[in-house]
Amino acid sequence: MSTLFTKIINGEISAHKVAENEDFLAFLDINPNAKGHTLCIPKKEVNKIFDLDEATYLHLMKFSKKVAHALEKTIACKRVGMAVVGLEVPHVHVHLIPLNDMKEMTFQHKVEMDNNQLAELAQSIAQNFEV
Repeated sequence: MSTLFTKIINGEISAHKVAENEDFLAFLDINPNAKGHTLCIPKKEVNKIFDLDEATYLHLMKFSKKVAHALEKTIACKRVGMAVVGLEVPHVHVHLIPLNDMKEMTFQHKVEMDNNQLAELAQSIAQNFEV
């Protein structure tokens, strides 16, 4: 059975994409800890990050780094935090969260953003993503 993220990759569920290449996809979290909270995923469906083959793992980190730089260019923040938790969706995903306060990394702190705000933000981040 396909994961929620595989359905996003396949276009069955919409997402606010900020970057994509042949192997990876980055899109805004719909329940963000902070403005710009982005998920980076491999298109290959694997449950746990340390079960990825080494090449895919390293390329995911390189892709995530590029997305983080785009976030820094788009959103005023002290830094971009990274977390790999993966309990809610059994598909590897890296959380990139623009941080101004440690509470934004707790996954207890959420910000409200409507669909239009997410769409505009995704477009701004995408413009700052360098391939």
